Amino acid sequence: MRAMTLQQAGAPLVERDVASPAPGAGQVLVRVRACGVCRTDLHIQAGELTRPKLPLVLGHEIVGTVVRAGEGATRFAAGAMVGVPWLAWTCGVCRFCLSGRENLCDRARFTGYDVDGGYAELAVADERYCFPIPPGYDPVHAAPLLCAGLIGFRSLTAAGDAHRLGLYGFGAAAHIVAQVARHQERRVFAFTRPGDREGQAFARELGAEWAGGSDEAPPEPLDAALLFAPVGALVPAALRATERGGTVVCAGIHMSAIPTFPYELLWGERVVRSVANLTRQDGEAFFRIAARAALEVVTQAFPLRQANDAMERVRSGQVRGAAVLMP
Repeated sequence: MRAMTLQQAGAPLVERDVASPAPGAGQVLVRVRACGVCRTDLHIQAGELTRPKLPLVLGHEIVGTVVRAGEGATRFAAGAMVGVPWLAWTCGVCRFCLSGRENLCDRARFTGYDVDGGYAELAVADERYCFPIPPGYDPVHAAPLLCAGLIGFRSLTAAGDAHRLGLYGFGAAAHIVAQVARHQERRVFAFTRPGDREGQAFARELGAEWAGGSDEAPPEPLDAALLFAPVGALVPAALRATERGGTVVCAGIHMSAIPTFPYELLWGERVVRSVANLTRQDGEAFFRIAARAALEVVTQAFPLRQANDAMERVRSGQVRGAAVLMP
């Protein structure tokens, strides 16, 4: 099969012919129809996440059709459309798995990091960690739901019942979670790169009642802020915009250093927290909402061989919504 492979950190991906994978026990072989480009892929490629298997096929927002199943895999029939997310496998026996926090599993493996992902024509996945795709979604528009949607939803859940919600970085995740928040009758305030009028207009189109630069104050205090941009300086900025008792949620897997800030920004029982990975329960809950909310997933599609270009466009903020690769 054809695959875009990462040979060493910091280097561009290389298009190669590689051996087609075969499903092992409990696995399914998936013909990739679309694979989203996530910021985590950028951090892996740049060497900011330091322990990927190499060489590596990136990509953990996979949508495809099941070709065949390995021994003992009975969950999906051939031809079924499934999604393969970041969480590829957990041990099931550590204290985190046993307490419903498999996202923190001591031995977790991740798609497109520990195991090969979806920047390829075929992929294998543990059937227990795959999701059926809700009716009404084609592969290109479903792919971003597998991480941008799921992590955005977990971040929204971490914000509790916050009504006035700030979204910092209006890219793939925020443009989906804004619609979920509006479906839940929350108020959305969007923060983009300073001067990004096009991005601010996009946020308003998707239900934000206010949109401005990340260097601006919202028109009223926030109950919670979700940070999707991997910029540590946004933490004190979001705290400054957040009401007493509010929560600032750092949604990325990697972030630049958080600068020092005065204690008064945290005081008043404000909370700064992160979210890590996802659980299968997150996926089940999110896809139930996705089926009801008729989310408008905005995408820009690229041929698989243009993966490097797609990644660079995501890195520089030139993609409206989410970038998706198509083998």
